[in-house]
Amino acid sequence: MKHLALTLALIGFAGTAVAETTVGITKDMPTATVETRNGPVEIGRIQDTENEVTGEWARTSRPCPDFCIQPMTPAEGVTTIGELELIEFLQDPETVVVDSRTPDWFAGGTIPGAVNIPYTFILDELGQLGCEPDFEGWDCDGAKRVALFCNGIWCGQSPTAIRNMIEAGYPTDRIFYYRGGMQVWRVLGLTVTGGEG
Repeated sequence: MKHLALTLALIGFAGTAVAETTVGITKDMPTATVETRNGPVEIGRIQDTENEVTGEWARTSRPCPDFCIQPMTPAEGVTTIGELELIEFLQDPETVVVDSRTPDWFAGGTIPGAVNIPYTFILDELGQLGCEPDFEGWDCDGAKRVALFCNGIWCGQSPTAIRNMIEAGYPTDRIFYYRGGMQVWRVLGLTVTGGEG
């Protein structure tokens, strides 16, 4: 009987240790909640430590052009950010996070809280980002902080959008570039909304 009790206690202890072991975002941030147009979404990481990226997101070699490795900074004065900074931006109602990919990519899954403004239409949508139309194009004195991303370090959609925004007068100190994009977001097992997880 003592052996059975000891065995059950050890199983209980082991079960507790396993239950407490989670794949968090950081040591102090297991998850993060962001507001989206459809309500709050909790961003976390896939808890299966055997999970692997497969399919489109596992491809390492795409033809260049069009899929050339992008520079760390797409334009002088633009700040490149990582996942933790992007999560902070997603939690800040004053910052807009833009998925600058084409609608078909966006429909396949995106970062929770991101709005889709395809890179081909960014100049038509600067009003969403705090700019006002004027006779010569756009007045961006009231521009919001904006973080843009696309598919990853080989994707030129957000760098193209950023350069077009700057040419239209968007202040570079209000633009942030999440270079890792969807590929790194998925490699880290972070929450994806819409489309295929």
